[in-house]
Amino acid sequence: MTTKTRALVIGGGVVGVSTLYHLAKKGWADAVLIERKELTSGSTWHAAGLLPLFNMSYSVGQLHKYSVNLYSALEEETGLNVGFSKVSNIRLAMTRDRMDEYLYYSGIAETIGVDFKFLTPEEVKEVWPLCETDGILGAIQHPDDGYIQPADLTQALAKGARDNGARIMRNTTVTEIRQNLDGTWHVETDKESFTADHVISCTGNFARKTGAMVGLNVPVIPVEHQYIVTEPHPAILERKKQGLPEMGVLRESDSAWYMREEAGGLILGPYETGAPVCYVDGPSADSEYELFQEELDRLMPHIETAFTRVPAFAEVGIKKVYNGAIAYTPDGNPIVGPAPGLKNFWLNEGHSFGITAAGGAGWQLAEWIVNGEPTVDLAGVDPRRFGPYANEGYLIAKNEEAYANVFTMHYPDEERGAARPLKVSPVYERLKALGGVFGSVYGWERANWYAPEGYALDESELGVGADVLTNHNYAPALDDGRIVEKWSFRRSNYFEHVGNEVRHVHEKVGILDMTPFAKMEVSGPGARGFLDSIFANAVPKKQGRIALCHLLGSQGGVRAEFTLYEWAPGRFYLVSGAGLESHDHDLLTKLAPTDGSVTLRPLTMEMGVLVIAGPKSRDLLKKLTRTSLENADFPWLTGQPISIGAASCHALRVNFVGELGWELHHPIAMQTYIFDMLMEAGAEFDIKPFGIRAMGSMALEKSYRAMQREMTIEYTAYESGLDRFIKPKKDFIGKEALLSKKEEGLSAVFATLIVDGVTDCDARGSEAIYDLEGDLAGRATQGGFGWRIGKSIALAMLKPDYAAPGTRLKIRILGDLFDATVVEESPFDPENEALRA
Repeated sequence: MTTKTRALVIGGGVVGVSTLYHLAKKGWADAVLIERKELTSGSTWHAAGLLPLFNMSYSVGQLHKYSVNLYSALEEETGLNVGFSKVSNIRLAMTRDRMDEYLYYSGIAETIGVDFKFLTPEEVKEVWPLCETDGILGAIQHPDDGYIQPADLTQALAKGARDNGARIMRNTTVTEIRQNLDGTWHVETDKESFTADHVISCTGNFARKTGAMVGLNVPVIPVEHQYIVTEPHPAILERKKQGLPEMGVLRESDSAWYMREEAGGLILGPYETGAPVCYVDGPSADSEYELFQEELDRLMPHIETAFTRVPAFAEVGIKKVYNGAIAYTPDGNPIVGPAPGLKNFWLNEGHSFGITAAGGAGWQLAEWIVNGEPTVDLAGVDPRRFGPYANEGYLIAKNEEAYANVFTMHYPDEERGAARPLKVSPVYERLKALGGVFGSVYGWERANWYAPEGYALDESELGVGADVLTNHNYAPALDDGRIVEKWSFRRSNYFEHVGNEVRHVHEKVGILDMTPFAKMEVSGPGARGFLDSIFANAVPKKQGRIALCHLLGSQGGVRAEFTLYEWAPGRFYLVSGAGLESHDHDLLTKLAPTDGSVTLRPLTMEMGVLVIAGPKSRDLLKKLTRTSLENADFPWLTGQPISIGAASCHALRVNFVGELGWELHHPIAMQTYIFDMLMEAGAEFDIKPFGIRAMGSMALEKSYRAMQREMTIEYTAYESGLDRFIKPKKDFIGKEALLSKKEEGLSAVFATLIVDGVTDCDARGSEAIYDLEGDLAGRATQGGFGWRIGKSIALAMLKPDYAAPGTRLKIRILGDLFDATVVEESPFDPENEALRA
């Protein structure tokens, strides 16, 4: 017999049960969960149960917030005690950089509504009397934080799911998953067969095995995590006897460990360097409540700092050491959302903080499945932020790195070194020889900025100013051993060099490698009609015209942005952000008609891109091509095939920096030839390379929006200020909701702000913005210094009452309030005279 269900969840840990619970709460009473053993038997049972609200990700922070609120209400709903101890969470800071991290995070917390407060060392001692406060600058505390009993939580969610009609099958093994011709899924188990409209993989340590059943490379490999449980301590027992409150979860971030009370004793959980991945080939078929042999030697540096910070920890014996598997991804964030390439197959995997994220992840995935879209921007956890490059070897290197860096400071410009360089453009070595300092996006190396010849930081300039275990605050060394970049939440050593690059592009001409752009050709007799039906902007009728086109969600938010260019009759070339390749191409593939009228061909690895920008760019290209580059023959926002010497390319008169220039899209095999020709011909104009950070500074000055910043599914396209790219007289995805919400009135408005009084720090994004009475007016989405206008800039989403040019506001950057003024868009060259020159 085959049972029909709308949703089948695989995996009975807390993440899977939460997913089932939320599907049932949304009315899908026929949802089913399959668990191969008992509920919680994978990683949930041995989790320490912490509920850290602190998270530097805007997306994950909202998931954690929801979870904590949900868990507080579960007992009343289900009648089961979840063992939630709301004891607060205290994160210590021993360095200025660490305090800057907390100050930066506070903007995220305030804008998503998470309660926090900063503590002095004396206040730390009051709430954690067993903690020695020597060397502490202060701390951040979450009053609503604490810990929970994972098994009790899971059982409560399971009861809630059953009470709403859902079914849970324990001791049942999935043996086959295949998609039927009608798009439904056939799931075979050792007890029963199912036909499901949707399948959701929540299999934790088995994620890669589950993915392999449907041809997916799931970017999850677990890492071993140890924590120590001690015997009871007299001082803690005495506190309980006196009825004193339990001390909160203590985190010495600079030594990479957490500590909390447990049965009159203590738990210490370090995150050490050298913890190995496990279950690379997946656990065994009979794996259940499995632990590994403890390795205390790896933990000794952390144990020693714990002895110093909490001497009571050194005064009791070890009761038990747990060493269990925790699922990890290359960036440490979970993967929550649709599987690339498969319709109605969903992933809720890779949860390194699964107890905390389970509630929120289940909530948003259920919203996505049932309503077609989440209500929170989940770009930071979308499975499609990784691509095919994230294979086994990559995952081993990056997941071990992610684990080791759980407590290191997450600087805005942090670029980790494992598994690099992986993907490089042909001119990589040339750019490196010119001083390129590289970052990584979607596995590609991109030059962030260029260091002067021989430039290096002195050893005295490195370090965070204290003897701590998380002292890594600089970029990996160059091939010759030089350290050239120090990370910071403030303006760092590369600041002036980026400024020099901007000025050079503005005054002369610069060259930028943008080969990592995601690129695809959409062709066929139905191509134009297909693209016109999905994009809010109209597809240009004249070949060679360039349009910026947005793919909206069902509620009018922005899901993707493409530069569209018809480079041959019926053949459309689409370009989007480098880090969004899997996401954007998956959207197009799943929307494309299946009748053969449209063909999609990925071109990212076939096409290179070099950008020439600056007032001398036309003079430079004139030396290399016979094509007329004058405005009458080659106007702004058009493209043409041209020759550069013996090489062919498509020149697109568009760029992200706001200067005269062209993007040169070419067969990647011709890139070094074209680059050398440009550099040789450009010598008389003093051509120099510039990097991503200079491009970003110039984009800010033009008020250019960015995906996952000002453009997300949380803001409608009108709220993001994309009016000129929306054609309401034509049909497109999300049109009805977009126009309806505009009629109701916008809840947020995109704005550009000039920030005054800044000396050593600029907005980075997520800073809270207030009116002059101190009420929250909005949030910054990105920011930096505009070198052409000589001012600090923040782009923001504001409440409509505050968005008019001339409005005076306040913005909090790293704890300090600065005056800010809303200005008209594009504070540099608002009439686009440079672009049209």
